[in-house]
Amino acid sequence: MDNEKETSKTAQLKEKLFVRNVKGLQSVSSDDIAQADEFAKGYMTFLNHAKIEREAVATSVQIARENGFTEYDSTKNYQAGDRVYVVNRKKNIMLVVFGRQPLDKGVRFAIAHIDSPRLDLKPNPLYETNELAMFKTHYYGGIKKYQWTTIPLALHGTVAFKDGSTVNVTVGEEDNDPCFCVTDLLPHLSREQATQPLSKAIAGENLNVLIGSRPFDDSKEAELVKLNILNILFEKYGITEEDFLSAELTLVPAFKARDIGFDRSMIGAYGHDDKVCAYPALMSAVNTYNPEYTAITILVDKEEIGSDGNTGMQSAFMEHFINEIAEKNGLKGYKVLDNSKCLSADVNAGFDPTYSSAFEQNNSSYINRGVVITKYTGSGGKYDTSDASAEYMAEIRNLLDKENIQWQSGELGKVDGGGGGTIAKYVANLNVDVVDLGVPVLSMHAPLEVISKTDLYMAYRAFKAFFQ
Repeated sequence: MDNEKETSKTAQLKEKLFVRNVKGLQSVSSDDIAQADEFAKGYMTFLNHAKIEREAVATSVQIARENGFTEYDSTKNYQAGDRVYVVNRKKNIMLVVFGRQPLDKGVRFAIAHIDSPRLDLKPNPLYETNELAMFKTHYYGGIKKYQWTTIPLALHGTVAFKDGSTVNVTVGEEDNDPCFCVTDLLPHLSREQATQPLSKAIAGENLNVLIGSRPFDDSKEAELVKLNILNILFEKYGITEEDFLSAELTLVPAFKARDIGFDRSMIGAYGHDDKVCAYPALMSAVNTYNPEYTAITILVDKEEIGSDGNTGMQSAFMEHFINEIAEKNGLKGYKVLDNSKCLSADVNAGFDPTYSSAFEQNNSSYINRGVVITKYTGSGGKYDTSDASAEYMAEIRNLLDKENIQWQSGELGKVDGGGGGTIAKYVANLNVDVVDLGVPVLSMHAPLEVISKTDLYMAYRAFKAFFQ
């Protein structure tokens, strides 16, 4: 009997002192699982309609308008409960729900990015060689180049004309559309290729996309296959070859989001990084009403290539907006930012047992264990990162526990294994408390990434609790 009491006492002490044991789906209620499955349906629809930034912004505007948001008007004075959105160059969007507290008490930011790795067309992309028409590409973001060969690709983007008009292009998504591909060398002739490291087996300049093979006619003119492609593009979109110079055209995987697993517990899709955080952040704003503090969801561009430019997080777009609404209330923008808090909504690498040597298991995130708090990212000795304060980490832990939201902590692999960054550091540079909170992803940056439906739903609950 004494031994049983001692065992019970030991178990209680371990429960009190040891790090909390995240039990995965065993700790998630059947009701939460059902709601996660339902939430995932909307997310998959969003993914299929928002493969590039302009599409993500346009889809977000549509969702916002359907839920009572109006376009921000700088001549108006807004009150608590008002809901507005702001679009920057069709590639950023802010959704703002004004809160009851005055702005000098700070605002609550949830910030995610909506760009993903892909193959962009070069400014002069179209050429013909050996009676095949091809597009030259320049890959965007961190990719394993070999993963982009021999998969169906769709063409997305916008072409701007000299008269100021534009045309949107989407080819390859519908069942009756043609698609495109990057070819690869057959195994029988790839002995030399197979001796190369993965990073060199497929060269960036060889990511050429096959787009046609039939000539325009049977005349003796040169480049008749190229002419035929240009004629098709001109008849459908009014595009001439010179118009590629003022186009933003990109190739992305042509397949749609799909359930993964016999149990349909996961989603396989292109662009989980970072739309798996962008969509929950978007919907948390949509479903936030009359919050205590002004709630702002910001979806940005260019994270995958350093957040530079006027649509990246290093742009002054967000800061200018804060300055404007602060001035309307007789405040300085920096006073608003000094008291603000942010969840940098970005993904982490989910532990993959097939490649376990790349991870340190005690400090990894796992799918089906909820949202992951990433105190810092960067590489090596914490270079190029924001490191959240102990106080802010404690505050977020308390919020998640109070709301019974499943969560975990994690780093991005082993210390010297590589590394990566998020937009958190650019928010921190504005003197805002910030930490990364997002969803674990398997096969990150691959054309097909995998996430858990319950992790997705926990992210939504976390952002909503943070706002509300």
